[in-house]
Amino acid sequence: MTESVRIAAWNVNSLKVRLPQVLKWLEAQHQAKRPIDALCLQELKLTDENFPHQALEKAGYSSLVAGQKTYNGVAIIVRRAALAPTATDLATTFLKPVRNIPNYVDDQQRILAATVCFKNIQPIRLISAYFPNGQSLDSDKFVYKLSWLQALENWLKQELSENQRLALLGDFNIAPSDSDVHDPSKWVGQNLVSPQERDAFARLIKLGMHDSFRMFEQTPKAFSWWDYRMMGFRRNAGMRIDHILLSNALKEKCEMSIIDKEPRTWDQPSDHAPVVAQIKP
Repeated sequence: MTESVRIAAWNVNSLKVRLPQVLKWLEAQHQAKRPIDALCLQELKLTDENFPHQALEKAGYSSLVAGQKTYNGVAIIVRRAALAPTATDLATTFLKPVRNIPNYVDDQQRILAATVCFKNIQPIRLISAYFPNGQSLDSDKFVYKLSWLQALENWLKQELSENQRLALLGDFNIAPSDSDVHDPSKWVGQNLVSPQERDAFARLIKLGMHDSFRMFEQTPKAFSWWDYRMMGFRRNAGMRIDHILLSNALKEKCEMSIIDKEPRTWDQPSDHAPVVAQIKP
């Protein structure tokens, strides 16, 4: 029987700090016989030369990175044992790599895309994305966020025309609906939930993308991010802002989509939990 492929996204909020948690989680998934075949990381907060390639290689993963000092940074890591025999080095593992949104001038490292060929399954175009936060609706950072979202939409339209099997994974910094917010009344007038941001999310869906998490029945109050302050995780005062969007072709193959809250219970956790989708052959 051909094995399914499990893809995931995780905002680690500093890979230098959170590398032990990433390695622990990957090993735990492997031991549970549900290995992660591709993991898109966000908010690395380190430069390319400081990326822990060797530690991840020792764990069985190859990496592609777009790093940045102190802030931002994204990566795609793939399990070598899950790759097609043609993937013998970085150039053949990560095909057609794209760093940042083409034709959009941006010093911030927020986008990394590559096509990955897995065993006995058609290639998947993976995009690791760290959407801008926006800070507040009256700030320059919010203007930047809306501009970035429009550029992403324009580019994604082109990507979809060239890649039928495409997944956009990462920290979107958008809660698509009130059901994705612990207390919507407390967030009125704030970023992450504004009509402009939700409209931008909806436009990505209209391109032919699908929110994998909402394709399946889920428990209420399921979130992927909890503030460190005010015992946010203990009170489940969170938001679902980490997403895996799938193209039409991958939607038909998606068997499962979950949020794995367990790493949020560990010592020195990221404020985000990993999100996972499983794609069958």
